[in-house]
Amino acid sequence: MKIVRGVAIPVSVGFLLIFMSGCVTTKSPHLTNEHAEADAAADNVQLAMAYVQEGNLARAKEKLDRALQEDPRNPNLHSVYGLFYERINDQKKAESEFHEALRLAPGDPGQLNFYGGYLCRQHRVDEGVTKLLQVATNPLNRTPELAYDNVGVCLLTVHRDEEAESAFKRALNARPDYAEGTYQLAALEMAHGRALEALTRINKFLEQYNPTPELLLTGIQAARTLGDARSAAQLTKVLRADFAESEQAHSLGADTKHKPD
Repeated sequence: MKIVRGVAIPVSVGFLLIFMSGCVTTKSPHLTNEHAEADAAADNVQLAMAYVQEGNLARAKEKLDRALQEDPRNPNLHSVYGLFYERINDQKKAESEFHEALRLAPGDPGQLNFYGGYLCRQHRVDEGVTKLLQVATNPLNRTPELAYDNVGVCLLTVHRDEEAESAFKRALNARPDYAEGTYQLAALEMAHGRALEALTRINKFLEQYNPTPELLLTGIQAARTLGDARSAAQLTKVLRADFAESEQAHSLGADTKHKPD
């Protein structure tokens, strides 16, 4: 069972990408132009981030270079430059850009998360975990569960499973309805032969919160491991009904319907 999916480039979490939203005023043409350039730079950084995700590095570089001319003091710009240089395997420049982002925005949760993720991907796990824990405990961070989840995923890459389990539990303590944290814990329990714990955890979550295809498939796997055909069939029904086009539903195949005893 694959648990670790790598420390993802942080893009979908709101607090991680705190792009500037300058407001144009009429007090002075200078301020208007300055804010317009800041807004343009923020837009270009966001586009560059999307291009990095897509692997379109030439376009990403073009947008980053344009943003650099418009607002060189935008910390997100330098973090995304760091991701770009990481992708082209120029780690010296990547490291320099992450440091510049943190110089411009000391202690900022978004920049710390960018850098912490980078350190984990570079197998500098202790350093990465330290940065990510700073994100999790930062009072300005409204989503600590995401940072704790990143800590857990980082620790799994070096098989520090007990510490990872603790991090995932901290994520759920911060936000009990956090599906990804529940999935990571259940998957870790399955990897260690604790199928009953995994199924119990998933069923308890589903009693109160919305399912995800990852949770449902892990629950099905746990139920089958336990020989619980009824639970497997119930979870399979939900997966096929609610997430019919998901990779997890397709992975079940057409001939794996388990009927209850």
